[in-house]
Amino acid sequence: MSESAMIPLSIAVLTISDTRDESSDRSGQTLVEHLESAGHRMVEKRIVPDDIYQIRAVVAGWIADADVQVILTTGGTGFTGRDSTPEAIAPLLDKHIEGFGELFRQLSFEEIGSSTIQSRCLGGLSNATVIFCLPGSTGACRTGWNRILKEQLDSRHRPCNFANLVIPERGTQLHG
Repeated sequence: MSESAMIPLSIAVLTISDTRDESSDRSGQTLVEHLESAGHRMVEKRIVPDDIYQIRAVVAGWIADADVQVILTTGGTGFTGRDSTPEAIAPLLDKHIEGFGELFRQLSFEEIGSSTIQSRCLGGLSNATVIFCLPGSTGACRTGWNRILKEQLDSRHRPCNFANLVIPERGTQLHG
């Protein structure tokens, strides 16, 4: 494969919601459509209730699965009700991507103003799997994908990207 060819990644999508099912999960479907149109492979898509232990169980399973290079979650990042995605995911991370949440909120501010302060989206790396947790709105998923993830999951993006960290022959960590 030439250096200029995009290397497709294997991506799992998790929707965290107490109210969504496959027919009403617009945010999860938006992420799937975007990642597939960018040339990546969706390896699994699931929906779980906003419960710390159910979220953690699914994500931990994907982290341990060598076929999953990227995990995208949508939902559960706010302050209301049972929102618990950050509490579920943060303990699983080997490294936090501090700039992801900061950049997402900066970009989101342009769209929704100060309400973005309630977004607790986060990103990190665990066992050579990169994880990004986005808010549950379709607009937030579009913003996160179009303004950050599309480039950062493209192995051709310079000067750096997260794709090259999860591609086994290029990454510094390997699934094992």
